[in-house]
Amino acid sequence: MKTTGVMVNPVAFEGKYAGDGCRGGNERVVDMRSDTPPEHCYPKGLPLSNAAMSQLAGFDPAEIPAEDEALRPEVRAFLAHHLNGLRAETRARSWSGYDPALSRALGARGWLGITLPREYGGSGRSAYARYVLVEEFLCAGAPVGSHWIADRQSGPLILKYGTEAQKQFHLPKICRGESFFCIGMSEPSSGSDLASVRTRARRNDAGWLLNGRKIWTTNAHHCHYMIALVRTSGEPGDRHQGLSQLIVDLSLPGVTVRPITDLAGDRHFCEVFFDDVQLGPEALIGAEGQGWAQVTAELAYERSGPERIYSSMVVFDEWLAWIRTPAGHSASATRLAGRIASHLAPLRAMSIAVTAQLSAGQSPVVEAALVKDLGTSLEQQIPALIADDLASREDPSTVPAELLATLAYTTRIAPSFSLRGGTREILRGMIARGLGLR
Repeated sequence: MKTTGVMVNPVAFEGKYAGDGCRGGNERVVDMRSDTPPEHCYPKGLPLSNAAMSQLAGFDPAEIPAEDEALRPEVRAFLAHHLNGLRAETRARSWSGYDPALSRALGARGWLGITLPREYGGSGRSAYARYVLVEEFLCAGAPVGSHWIADRQSGPLILKYGTEAQKQFHLPKICRGESFFCIGMSEPSSGSDLASVRTRARRNDAGWLLNGRKIWTTNAHHCHYMIALVRTSGEPGDRHQGLSQLIVDLSLPGVTVRPITDLAGDRHFCEVFFDDVQLGPEALIGAEGQGWAQVTAELAYERSGPERIYSSMVVFDEWLAWIRTPAGHSASATRLAGRIASHLAPLRAMSIAVTAQLSAGQSPVVEAALVKDLGTSLEQQIPALIADDLASREDPSTVPAELLATLAYTTRIAPSFSLRGGTREILRGMIARGLGLR
């Protein structure tokens, strides 16, 4: 987190507001404009079981190893060169931004698929190394959306469940920044009920015949492949049974991709239609009927990373730069900056703790859900708090135009932060079950 030119040390942080964000209803979080400490977010007197306490132990403090921290200077120099002249409003899109040339440049340096084995084109580094890279990419606002899904979760999923042929074919291309993936989970009329998917793949002599559609698929119009959760047996009422994952070549006949324009005017969400798409038998990844277990493990990668903390970081840094100037400085803004930083530090510590579990080969599903729920709440609150500060100024004309444009974009896109990767309601249900409260 680059708020003062140095990294915040989450292990040393002891903030009286650490862990807030779940008090009250679905959208209500702690008011960082107040000096009053928030109420505890769990009902008073509600006991936590031994299993729940064991689950929370997954957030034991962890430190990024020195050899991985050593990546930062080179990464920052690379980004300073490649992002030179790029407006803050553009950089605010970061992991929604599309720049295949940048992806290839990152691949050439060995910074894509960095955790994948060397025999498949990766660098064989730990999950901490990828955490450092991602943190730097997001804080700088690098347009990394083209390779984002493939690097974050499709590659690890193929490594864990794929056949040797699938690994040899897909992983080297991912590491070179030449093959982009999207995720086919959500469907129309299903809301957040992922287990009710209706897209179906039926076996035939040639492999699998795929019919159905997916929605809210990020960057599908730019991707080469989709890993889709589909029903291969049974009916939607069978819930978790009969689900499988397939690798779908999006260039095949019968695939139609329609981008969806969002509130910010961008088109990174898509609806994808499958009309008698013929897939080969090698399209199945993992075991038939085990799609639910596989996709649940995959979501731990999706929900745990820094992208669930830093989506508003570019506008935050732009605002920080302005409040350090004589025109923008005020005591209230300084206090607000400190409060935001005091929330970011423990969230970062929690995210690193989840990375430690991933590095140890574990699947921290509940812990990742906690990080995403708290992190996206803060991401949404940051632009609202900055807007309140700017609106309180006696002379709004002193606010830089670039800051206002970046704030306008972040404000429009912020509602999506708590939707992508699982809604609050779904996440909190998972958390409650994991803690034995439901």
